Amino acid sequence: MKLLAHIPAWLRNKYLIAIGVFAAILLFFDKSDLFTQLERRQQLRELQESRQYYMNQIATERAELENLRTNPATLEKYAREKYLMKRANEDLFLVPENNGQNNQDITQ
Repeated sequence: MKLLAHIPAWLRNKYLIAIGVFAAILLFFDKSDLFTQLERRQQLRELQESRQYYMNQIATERAELENLRTNPATLEKYAREKYLMKRANEDLFLVPENNGQNNQDITQ
């Protein structure tokens, strides 16, 4: 009893103790604790950003597809660039692109 006499009365309140234990369980020990919720919110933000990126990519690809369907010149250009197609009376020469890294490697 002497030990309980040193504890203030508001800390000995059984309702306050029950609320404190309940809050500790919810914040730290539950399967949906505070840290898990924060991590899930971060994942949700990343997934929403990823979704927006892919929606933009889909819109770009659809516009390119529609352009390929309606414009024969674009279709020919696409076939020449992507699939290296050529006409019967012409020769095709592949020239590698020269970027700045190759020049720096040679000079060093």
